[in-house]
Amino acid sequence: MAAAEGGWCLCKLLRFFCSLFFPGLIVSGTLCLCLVIFLWGVRLLLQRKKKSEITNKPGKNQRVIAFFHPYCNAGGGGERVLWCALRALQKKYPEAAYVVYTGDVNVSGDQILEGAFRRFNIRLPRPVTFVFLKKRYLVEDSLYPHFTLLGQSLGSIFLGWEALMQCVPDVYIDSMGYAFTLPLFKYIGGCRVGSYVHYPTISTDMLSVVRNQNAGFNNSAFITKNPFLSKVKLIYYYLFAFMYGFVGSCSDVVMVNSSWTLNHILSLWKVGSCTNIVYPPCDVQTFLDISLHEKKTTPGHLMVSVGQFRPEKNHPLQIRAFAKLLSKKVAQPLPSIKLVLIGGCRNKDDELRVNQLRKLSEDLGVQDNVEFKINIPFEELKKYLSEATIGLHSMWNEHFGIGIVECMAAGTVILAHNSGGPKLDIVVPHEGDITGFLAESEDSYAEKMAQILSMPTEQRLQIRRRARASVHRFSDQEFELAFLLSVEKLFT
Repeated sequence: MAAAEGGWCLCKLLRFFCSLFFPGLIVSGTLCLCLVIFLWGVRLLLQRKKKSEITNKPGKNQRVIAFFHPYCNAGGGGERVLWCALRALQKKYPEAAYVVYTGDVNVSGDQILEGAFRRFNIRLPRPVTFVFLKKRYLVEDSLYPHFTLLGQSLGSIFLGWEALMQCVPDVYIDSMGYAFTLPLFKYIGGCRVGSYVHYPTISTDMLSVVRNQNAGFNNSAFITKNPFLSKVKLIYYYLFAFMYGFVGSCSDVVMVNSSWTLNHILSLWKVGSCTNIVYPPCDVQTFLDISLHEKKTTPGHLMVSVGQFRPEKNHPLQIRAFAKLLSKKVAQPLPSIKLVLIGGCRNKDDELRVNQLRKLSEDLGVQDNVEFKINIPFEELKKYLSEATIGLHSMWNEHFGIGIVECMAAGTVILAHNSGGPKLDIVVPHEGDITGFLAESEDSYAEKMAQILSMPTEQRLQIRRRARASVHRFSDQEFELAFLLSVEKLFT
């Protein structure tokens, strides 16, 4: 019946768009029936080949659990969620077979697992089968210079189809945000499906940015200046939000990484009965092992920014605010200050972004006080955090902020953007007292920096201790408990 249900759901969607764009066109019941029969036939064919290539154990009914994570060999927070989730499931369901759909065709499965250990210190207790997908280019944003959200989402359906043709699992979990694959695996593959949402593909905030004609990294200035183009884009966003809500509602279990993400997913997917917050796992213990002290190996104060060099991270804001802080030194004496920006570069676009940031620091005359550290080893990151006074973060509406948690665990005084996950979940009072600071503009960032640096040592130390005490709720152990409790429905 699942295929039939999926067929009728697709027919409803088809009728909606036909009535919207072609009012005179009627999608007949015959077409709907043909679609249902076709989907049912495809499902029967898939059920016949189900699991045979993965379990490799004739006669044994072995459950197959699959994760859809086309970029599983990357080193970001999303990948840490993947490996921690797999480790938790393998401990609880050791008899199951585990599959990861990935587009990292240039490396072997052993290399991927070794990379997970090197980056995150995570070793899986049981084997994993990697299903390598050759069409990952279909979800690359560079392939869609216009209508990027729609292009990537439709591309993910074809990528999901490639995955489904190679392995039909019992349980399917999208751990990277490709919601448009959910109906495919649920209605055609006959799977129980779950989602871990790091960031909604479209949010009500994005709709408001376009509606108010505000410029941003996802809303070009030439569109904001043209009322007609703004209205066209707003209609496109509303239509896409409708489709995104439809496919997301197919999920049997939904996990979100923060209160901010929860609010948007509840608004768009409308499946509150099966939606839970599961904070991402942060390696807090490693950073908590750094001793709290004010002694520095170098004179003055060090500020550290941790985050990939992507446009939404808004590193220019940090450099401009830092330049304003240095200009304040003329009026009020402050010790020598240095800003170190630590992050990963994924490609040439990120490398170009770093060069632009270097140029910005030169234009502002602060190049001698700004340093860039690209793709540094974990031990070097720990060293910088152990010496830093302030941890900086400047992304607007950051969905969570693992780097912020790590900075707080390491003992820095955090200064983050007054929005999203940092505001709602992380930089919040602990036992009634502050754990860090929030800012929005260049001026407010510069003012907060000056305030932190001018504090007595003991006052800073108290803030750092409270921040450390507050981050235990983001540990690996807390994640495993919450994750297993949330996905239990998929296995009953």
